[in-house]
Amino acid sequence: MSLPDGWEMVIGLEVHTELLTESKLFCGCENRFGEEPNTHVCPVCLGLPGSLPVLNRQAVELAMRIGTALHCTIAPSTFHRKNYFYPDQSKDYQISQYDLPINSGGYLDLPDGTRVGIERAHLEEDTGKTTHLSSGGRLQGAERSLVDYNRCGVPLVEIVSAPDIRTAAQARAYAAELRSVLIATGASDGRLEEGSVRFDANVSVRRPGEPFGTRCEIKNLNSLRSLQRAIDFEALRQIDLIESGGAVRQETRHWDEGLGETSTLRVKEDAEDYRYFRDPDLVDLAPEPAWVDEVRHSLPQMPAQRRAGLRELIANVTPAQLDAIDVAVELSAEHYVHATARAGGDVSIALSRVANEVASAPDSLHRLTVESFVEVTRMEGSGEISATQAKILLAGLLAGEGDDPQELARSKGFERMESGALDELVTTLIETNVDEWTRYRAGDEKLAQFFVGQVMKATRGQANGKAVIAILEARR
Repeated sequence: MSLPDGWEMVIGLEVHTELLTESKLFCGCENRFGEEPNTHVCPVCLGLPGSLPVLNRQAVELAMRIGTALHCTIAPSTFHRKNYFYPDQSKDYQISQYDLPINSGGYLDLPDGTRVGIERAHLEEDTGKTTHLSSGGRLQGAERSLVDYNRCGVPLVEIVSAPDIRTAAQARAYAAELRSVLIATGASDGRLEEGSVRFDANVSVRRPGEPFGTRCEIKNLNSLRSLQRAIDFEALRQIDLIESGGAVRQETRHWDEGLGETSTLRVKEDAEDYRYFRDPDLVDLAPEPAWVDEVRHSLPQMPAQRRAGLRELIANVTPAQLDAIDVAVELSAEHYVHATARAGGDVSIALSRVANEVASAPDSLHRLTVESFVEVTRMEGSGEISATQAKILLAGLLAGEGDDPQELARSKGFERMESGALDELVTTLIETNVDEWTRYRAGDEKLAQFFVGQVMKATRGQANGKAVIAILEARR
């Protein structure tokens, strides 16, 4: 979406990611999604008198993995109490990091080359989940509200970007890339639908070159589509307000996916309103340098490096292949393509099959061995089977119909047609489609696919399309 002339957005994102720990941040309760409400709670995460927090070492390590992947400085940090009362936080405060976060001063490079600064990526505990019993799920009009404290105390890392983002589409790209990085580090499963990753967007507008305008924060966006739509709506709302003589008020706003608009949630609190003070029950966090080095050297390649590795396998990458590379990396399935390249196979075929057939069954990758995949792409590239047959074989392998492509091909009757039989079939089709053949010979290239389609129909997909094209070209 484009803004009216003379306006630009200024966007910063706060991304909360739950960490893949066995237990919560300061107690031994299980960190598990989808359990019966209020079954994973204890005096510590409920904040009962006399209970004392103990920091989760695994959470600290995962936070450092995130910081390292985002090129942050890892430094000694402290925990503060962020004071407020909402029903989803029974102890009246949230333990978070304030002026001394564990990670700060990093950046994230987007696929288009844009660099977005990372101001901080700090540790904190999650809150519980409130369900309002109303038709729209909002507090307004609700007769009752229910609170589930299972999520209370789950370890989070909040990643705060610099206000470097200028469009909603760029914000979406940043969120998608960051999610991929979080998954690659092993710190998060990235499941937006479960709230494992949630987005808050700080949006303001200004005339280019002017100081930043007053920002509004849109809370708890849980999909990339909602993030982009909410930012676009909010920017236009602020511009309309300013151009009509009004002023933007700093506030927190709610995104309504159904209505496609934001609405006031509460007047935005400043840091002073939270009355931060250091938590007296927790000592300073100062990871040993050897531990930091160990974390740094244990990180796998990040998505940007993996995409670059796939691009190096293809001389002239097309836009469609770039999209396929993104899919392969998102699936963590690029090893199929690399294995095909090492075997001397057709990388373009391998990439296409991963981005389509493999991507259609992401939960079945454990059934598809690298050897089977490489063999299917070899059979297709050599003309032993057609592209259609290769797709069917991969679907069968992913469905658990076997692990030997050759045996599966025989069971499905995918016998390679003899060149003489194929040549005779093409002759018959030319004789019965004289007008189409004449137009093809005159230069109508689209009719090549007409003849290929006719051959495929007659052979029930067993013919090789490339071989058909070769015969047509030879007779032209």
